[in-house]
Amino acid sequence: MLNTGLAGGAMTSQSIQTQNDTQNNIENSTEKTATLYRMAMPKHQCPHGLKTKDLLQRSGFTVVDNKLTDRESTDTFKAKHGVSSTPQVFIANERIGGYEDTREHLGLKTKSDNETTYQPVIAIFAVAALIAMAFSWVANQSIFMLRTIEWFIAVSMCLLGVQKLQDIERFSTMFLNYDLLAARFVRYGYIYPFAETFAGVLMIAGALTWISAPVALFIGSIGAVSVFKAVYIDKRDIKCACVGGNSRVPLGFVSLTENIMMVAMAVWMLVRYVF
Repeated sequence: MLNTGLAGGAMTSQSIQTQNDTQNNIENSTEKTATLYRMAMPKHQCPHGLKTKDLLQRSGFTVVDNKLTDRESTDTFKAKHGVSSTPQVFIANERIGGYEDTREHLGLKTKSDNETTYQPVIAIFAVAALIAMAFSWVANQSIFMLRTIEWFIAVSMCLLGVQKLQDIERFSTMFLNYDLLAARFVRYGYIYPFAETFAGVLMIAGALTWISAPVALFIGSIGAVSVFKAVYIDKRDIKCACVGGNSRVPLGFVSLTENIMMVAMAVWMLVRYVF
């Protein structure tokens, strides 16, 4: 029976060989046993190591958790197995690799660096809808009102604006790829996130409509035309800067819808303000 201190305890460079000698017996004792080597230093717990351990346990494996507690033992392990990083997983005498490799081995979906996703936009719109319904409930004891839709669009603008403001340099660079005005007036790429957020805040408050509506109408119209040209006329396959400069959201129908919603909101508020 494996000594519990060996299976789950801390490793030093001297104990690595002993661990390797017992690894085959451990893995052959049960079909669902995996041996994990991960960094677990006093001031640093490798997050991927923790995620890999959790993944294996949730997949029904008994995990032999070998902790590399110092730089020497980590470097010795890497040199011995010819790897450049930890964690490393071994199953049935075979080295599987790190966290992403383990996910792939278990038949789970893995994400590539160039993979596109609508997840950020879906999350933002879902949260914006919940916030709008919360506002509506507090104000009117109802979640299904015309004002709820107005709040939804306004909150969406604020959340999208904040995403862009997290790294305005990267946003402006990506924005220049397709926005027609930014391509001619580079500083517009820096102004846009502030204008979007500012207009959204005013729309939530229902204040200064004579400022917020024209701003939203202006940036929304240019955005809609720019997206339509890039996607449907030029047939370009690029990523959208709508949720920030590190976005993997593809430029397309969702981006166009976002701008059309902004234009519709601006027109509605202007009509209501004037009449």
